[in-house]
Amino acid sequence: MMTTALWLSEADVAGSVSLAEAIEALQERTAQVAAGQGANIEKALGTFDARSSLHALGAVLPAAGFGGYKTWVNTPDGAKALYALFDTRAGRLLAMLEANVLGQLRTSAMTGLGTRWLAAEDAGDLALLGSGRQALAQVAAIHAVRPLRRVRVWSPSAERREACTRDLVERLGLDVQACDSIEAATAAADIVTVVTRARTPFLQAGMIADGAHVNAVGAILPANAELHADVLDRAGIVAVDDVANVRKSSREFIDRFGTDEGPQGWGRVATIGDIVRGAVTPTRAPGSISLFKAVGMGVSDLAMAIRAYQACRETGAGLPLPLTQGARMRFS
Repeated sequence: MMTTALWLSEADVAGSVSLAEAIEALQERTAQVAAGQGANIEKALGTFDARSSLHALGAVLPAAGFGGYKTWVNTPDGAKALYALFDTRAGRLLAMLEANVLGQLRTSAMTGLGTRWLAAEDAGDLALLGSGRQALAQVAAIHAVRPLRRVRVWSPSAERREACTRDLVERLGLDVQACDSIEAATAAADIVTVVTRARTPFLQAGMIADGAHVNAVGAILPANAELHADVLDRAGIVAVDDVANVRKSSREFIDRFGTDEGPQGWGRVATIGDIVRGAVTPTRAPGSISLFKAVGMGVSDLAMAIRAYQACRETGAGLPLPLTQGARMRFS
């Protein structure tokens, strides 16, 4: 007996989920997990060849009837990701999705979600630290929740930050300026987004304006770090996407909090899901900053996969993927 699932290409995913829809889907699903209606599955990762890694990340939403896993490889020469979406009631595969665009959507949408809930309502001056392949989507997600008056871009490479600046102007029509120092980019900025693969911390608390909100989304492996410890110390609000994955993957948090479970350690770390559902109310002293750290969690990808699958079912996008019930194994 043969059944059929869907094969969704990168183009299918890109055409079926807008950035605004991704942020809304993420808000809904993170709140469900925080309320106990689903669960993230801790990331499995292995590193090799110094700068390469293999990952697997999953989540399940039993009440909604969905679960899934994303697996991917990341190397200096390229990256590729696939997502398997399952019906958790019937125990069957619903779809296989090429997941590079899906990953860009959930990473940028997570920054948008953190900014929506933690940045000042009138924030609109962004410092973007990093000019890699995530930069454009990061700015677009922030712009979707806080209309940006100005963007200043810094990265170590003058050539790349100038190219990023041109791209942001052409694609988003924003007022964008390339800066030759971190301080020039962050001065008076009320939102700071850090999205690099730095191996040595470079952003210090004194570089950040009073009351600013910081998104730290680039350092997702223990080998990487963007923030000095004093940034965490200065933050009146510290929120993360998933505590378990941050404990495992963020060198900045591991080094600063270690095994301290008290109010000055891990006890002060909230999840964005708890903030969204109202279980935690963000408060901070005047002059302090807010910090949102995201390393990736399973429900982020699952939220994108569900949205893409449902949209493609409605429009008829995608290709049939034939599945069999199994076969007898050979013993000789």
